[in-house]
Amino acid sequence: MIVSTNRPYFAPFPGFFQKAHLCDIFVILDNVQFPQGTTWITRNRFKNDQGTLWMTIPVRKKGLGLQRIDDVRICHASRRVPKHLKSLKQAYANAPYFPEHLQFVRNLFSAEVNKLIDLNMAIIRHLMLNLGVNTRVIRLSELNIKSTGDQLLIDICRYFDASAYVAPDAAGKYLNIDIFNKAGIKLQYFKPRPCVYPQLWGEFIPDLSAFDLLFNCGPKARDIFISHRRAEI
Repeated sequence: MIVSTNRPYFAPFPGFFQKAHLCDIFVILDNVQFPQGTTWITRNRFKNDQGTLWMTIPVRKKGLGLQRIDDVRICHASRRVPKHLKSLKQAYANAPYFPEHLQFVRNLFSAEVNKLIDLNMAIIRHLMLNLGVNTRVIRLSELNIKSTGDQLLIDICRYFDASAYVAPDAAGKYLNIDIFNKAGIKLQYFKPRPCVYPQLWGEFIPDLSAFDLLFNCGPKARDIFISHRRAEI
C-alpha cells in the first residue's frame, strides 16, 4: 500500500495529479492550519493573451485568527469570484474544449459555494476524473487523526497499513527520515514531469492549472497526462 498527502490546492497543476497517480490512497490535509501568507490553496495560474493569468479566491480572514483549512469561507462580498468566471471565459473563448466544462466552472463560481474546501475538492475530483486518475481520495478529517508534523504522516500511513509514502523530491530537506525508518515506512521521492501540449496565446508556459490542459485538449488531455504521469521516483 502506497500513500501520499497534499493540502487541497486550488485548481492544481498536473504534477499534483502525477503524485496522486503514484499512490493507492491520496489523503487531502483538509483540517490542518490554513497558511497565513500566500498559498496555492487559494491561487493558481492560467493563461490569457497577456501571458500568465493569476487567479486568487478571496477568503474571509479578518478577526478570525488561525483557521483550519476546512473552516475557511469564500468572501463573495468582494465580487472577485464572478470576475474570475468572466476572465476565464475571455481567456479560453477560443479553447476548443472550454464549452464542455463551462457549466461546471459556472457552478463553481456561484454564490452557493461558501467553503473553500468544497470548491477545491470539487475541482480536484473533476480534474482527476478527466485525467483518468483513479486513486482513492480521502480527507484527513474523516480519519480522526490528531497528530501533527512528521508524526501525522506516519500515523496516516499506519492507518492504512502503508509500506511506502510518496513525497516531493525537495521533502528530504525537512522530513525526519529516521522516524520513517523506525516505523518501517519507505520514503519514495518524486519529481513531476511537465506536461507539454498545445496552448493558446503563444509560447508554451509549463505547470499552469490542469484546467488549461483540459480546456485546450479535451479527451486528449487524458492521453497527454498518461504519457507524462510516470514522474521520476
